[in-house]
Amino acid sequence: MGMNVASSSGGGGRRSRRKPVMAEINVTPMVDVMLVLLIIFMVSAPLLTVGVPLDLPQTQAKSLDQTDQKPIQMSVDINGKVFIADAEIAINELIPKLKAITDARGGLEERIYLRADKKADYGTVAKVMGLLSGAGFKKLALVTEADQGS
Repeated sequence: MGMNVASSSGGGGRRSRRKPVMAEINVTPMVDVMLVLLIIFMVSAPLLTVGVPLDLPQTQAKSLDQTDQKPIQMSVDINGKVFIADAEIAINELIPKLKAITDARGGLEERIYLRADKKADYGTVAKVMGLLSGAGFKKLALVTEADQGS
């Protein structure tokens, strides 16, 4: 007297077979995206430097303390051309332009960084420094690279 009992899942006798839940995370797409971003940042980082391309002299001087406000960047290239940031400026127009910039930013107490190519004419660099000093700018710093040794 045996009796066979069949259980049904309510769907007309068909059993639904589900795939087991995958408990692993596929990290390959994330790694691909991260590598692409890394390459993009590696290529674009050197392009973010502001200023005129110069070959700066090397010294063993310590770096200055950084302030919250960005200093004014000036450059003298190998040909003796003077730049404020990236804009070339004639030497006779230098002081009026700098006074206009510093009046808008904070007066003569504004810090000025002077970058000069190591092969630039010493007379031009000295003339720019003399003009700045004569106009009342007291916070002038020369930018150099750290000495890498011989």
